Amino acid sequence: MHPSPGFHFISGLPRAGSTLLAAILRQNPRFHAGMTSPVGSLVLGMLNQFSAGGEIAPLVSLEQRRRLLRGVFDAYYADQAEKAVVFDTNRLWCARLPALLDLFPDAKVIACVRNVAWIMDSIERLYRANPYENTRLYGNDAERNTVFSRVETLAQGDRLVGFAWSALKEAFYGEQAGSLLLVDYDLLANVPGKVLPLIYGFLGEETFAHDFERVAYDCPEFDANLGLSGLHRIRPRVAPAPRQSILPPDLFRKYEELSFWNDRRGSRAHVITAASDKTAAPVHPAE
Repeated sequence: MHPSPGFHFISGLPRAGSTLLAAILRQNPRFHAGMTSPVGSLVLGMLNQFSAGGEIAPLVSLEQRRRLLRGVFDAYYADQAEKAVVFDTNRLWCARLPALLDLFPDAKVIACVRNVAWIMDSIERLYRANPYENTRLYGNDAERNTVFSRVETLAQGDRLVGFAWSALKEAFYGEQAGSLLLVDYDLLANVPGKVLPLIYGFLGEETFAHDFERVAYDCPEFDANLGLSGLHRIRPRVAPAPRQSILPPDLFRKYEELSFWNDRRGSRAHVITAASDKTAAPVHPAE
């Protein structure tokens, strides 16, 4: 019988490399990683039942809550018991670090980040590439009417980009920030061979020789259900793809100023930075 795997987590911003990172990590036979799992939603649903006002709240003790929530992870990943480490991916985790690190005290959270203007640009490109589909990212015609309404909708606090950004900022300045590592998408795409050893070092794992020419991942069924084809499609070769933004210049300028992680004062989070020669600098705690 295999022992239970250890758990680490991938979180952060959308369109910022979380699927790419998972596709790379899963090359290591000791690891399991993938796109967003349903575990976060299951945990939230159970917490709603346990909490004050829930019908069963008085019947479930604190220790029972811990066991039940931990059991969700163990049950969902039971078929990965032969793996040493499981990486569960969900943007929710940055907003739930106190519970997550209480359940898994040794866990680390890798948060993928990217200039928010380029995140908006990436989603807008996918939307325009699917012109005969009203993606579920937008709830009505008023939200999807123009690039301005679409970007504004995504930036709201309960929507795809706004929630993830707020959750990441909470984690970045929170008490558990020492368990958090921020990885910039552009750095991962440009120099993966330098970034991955730093991630392994942060995790306390022995490095692995990844093949950055054969990194493929896709989940067309999930993307079709969302109405946004290509959302989780990864090109085989890890490489930058320079392009000009399709956002109006004023819109781009508004959102490119939101990279709060560039100022690391007041945070204990770890960050992989880019040196002036475009190589990866060592992981360091924020000052």
